[in-house]
Amino acid sequence: MLLTIDVGNTNIVYGLFDGQRLLHQFRVESSRGKTADEYAVVIRQLLAMHDIGPGDVHAAILASVVPALTEPMVELVKRAFDKDAMVVGPGIRTGMSILYENPREVGADRIVNAVAAFEKVKGGVIVVDFGTATTFDCITPKGEYLGGVIAPGVQISADALFTRAAKLPRVEIARPPKVVGRNTLHSMQSGIVYGYVGLVDGLVERLKEELGYPCSVLATGGLARLIAPLSKTIEEVEDELTLVGLRLLYERNQV
Repeated sequence: MLLTIDVGNTNIVYGLFDGQRLLHQFRVESSRGKTADEYAVVIRQLLAMHDIGPGDVHAAILASVVPALTEPMVELVKRAFDKDAMVVGPGIRTGMSILYENPREVGADRIVNAVAAFEKVKGGVIVVDFGTATTFDCITPKGEYLGGVIAPGVQISADALFTRAAKLPRVEIARPPKVVGRNTLHSMQSGIVYGYVGLVDGLVERLKEELGYPCSVLATGGLARLIAPLSKTIEEVEDELTLVGLRLLYERNQV
């Protein structure tokens, strides 16, 4: 089995593949204070719940946007499974041309998403990833990574509102009954949710206009299923896009 590890600023997502089939995925909080040993204990316990032992994992690949956690994740794989993890970064074969001015600046997760999205669509595509930041990644009809947009994430924006406006309470990020809020709770939820829907649709429309070629629009990430149903531009939600992209990259780097 292949273990895929997506290390984000808020969460670490583990995926376990048997061939092309995703058997299980686990989401844990990213914590820069945990050691490799602590992470190793957690993943082995999670796998044990499904009767999967360390010997069942034959390989691992990880993508990290948190430099402080990259080495602990490599160590986790070594200690828990006695394997050397493949790390997405410079030198790895992606099968995709990177047209960014400085390819080394592109986050590993963005490349992974782009690879998986193009494999699915086989054409021009925009990936909207609702993570700690919300990213918009553009892939050409030839399968080239062109670039995109980085915006503050939904939770970051909401936290700024809660923190800086003294009289406003912290609220759950959820769809309100109507756009016009009749109380503070619903007014804030409307501003956060529908305001973000407007941001997404506005950017996607501008991207499509500038790109000038037909594009599918896929969404992934923690809040994708909240925003996507309200969006006029998002066509499909792919919850496992990053994990699938990691699997594809692992397969492309086998000699």
